[in-house]
Amino acid sequence: MFDLRQLRYFVEVAETLSFTQAAQRLHISQPPLSQQIQALEADLGVRLLDRNRRRVALTEPGRIFLIEAKAILARAESARTVVAEAAAGFTGNLRLAYALSISFHRALPETLIRFSHAAAGVSLHLVEMPTNAQYDALLSGQIDVGLLRAPPEGVANARQLKMEVIDQEPLVLALPAGHRLAKQPTVTMADLAGERFVAPPRAYAATLIDRLNMLAGKANFRPNIYQEAQQIPSLLPLVAAGMGVALVPASLRAVSLDKVAFVTIDDPEAWMLLAVGWRADNTSPVLEIFLRTVREARAKLGLG
Repeated sequence: MFDLRQLRYFVEVAETLSFTQAAQRLHISQPPLSQQIQALEADLGVRLLDRNRRRVALTEPGRIFLIEAKAILARAESARTVVAEAAAGFTGNLRLAYALSISFHRALPETLIRFSHAAAGVSLHLVEMPTNAQYDALLSGQIDVGLLRAPPEGVANARQLKMEVIDQEPLVLALPAGHRLAKQPTVTMADLAGERFVAPPRAYAATLIDRLNMLAGKANFRPNIYQEAQQIPSLLPLVAAGMGVALVPASLRAVSLDKVAFVTIDDPEAWMLLAVGWRADNTSPVLEIFLRTVREARAKLGLG
C-alpha cells in the first residue's frame, strides 16, 4: 500500500513535470525519487506518468490520481493539526459548574473572557450547581471543573480532588433602604440580634447558612429565618419588600434595587470562599488552560 511520502513525491513531480526540479524541491537525489514513483505505479497497477528523456507528462489516470493525492495529503495535514491542537488544549470540551452566588463576582466574566481567547476552539458547557453537588459531579466525572464556595470538608474521597482559592469575598448585609441601620457605615452582628432574616434553604446554600449561623452564634443569638428563597440573588426582592435582612456576598451590590441598601459587617470572619476545584487525576490540556486563565484573572483583579 502506498504511503504519504510517495504521494508527496508524486505531487511534486506532477506539478513540476520534472524529476530534476521535484528532487531539488524535495531535497533528495533523483534516483530514489524515480524509484518511489515506480513503486507507487506498481502498487496502483497503472502508469501515472509518461516520461522520456525530453518530457514528463501526466497520463489520464495520473491526472485523476493527482486530485485524490492532494486531497489525502490535505486531510493528513488537517488531522495532524487537529491532534496537535487537542494535545495543546486548544480544542475539545470543558464542562464548568459554578455556584449561583458567584454569578456577579468579577472573577467569573474575567475568567470566561480570557478562556474564550486562549482556547477559542473549545466548547464550554456551563451549568449552575450548588457547591456540594459540584463535588459529587467532579468525582463522578459529570463535570470537569467547578467554581465553589467551600472546601471539600466531609466529602467522601476528598483526596481525589484539588482546590485553589480565588478569593475570600466579603459578606455584606442587605436591608430595606428605610431600615434604621441602612445609613450606618458598618454594623455588627450584635446589632442584628432582633432582626428577621431572609435566606436560602440550607440544601441550596449550605456555606452561606453555616456562615450566618456561625456569625450569629458569636453574637449570642440564633438567626430568625422569616422567609426563604432558593437562590441568593432572589433574596434581594424580599429585602426590598421589607420581609427581612439578608447576609449576601458583596458582589451582589451589582444588583441595584432602589429599596435595598448594603452595609459592611464589622467582623473579620464575614466572608465567603471562592475557589476552583477539579479532580486530581484530570490531566486534560483544556483543564490546564482553564486553570491558567483562572490564575491570570485572579492576579489581574488582585484577588486571593
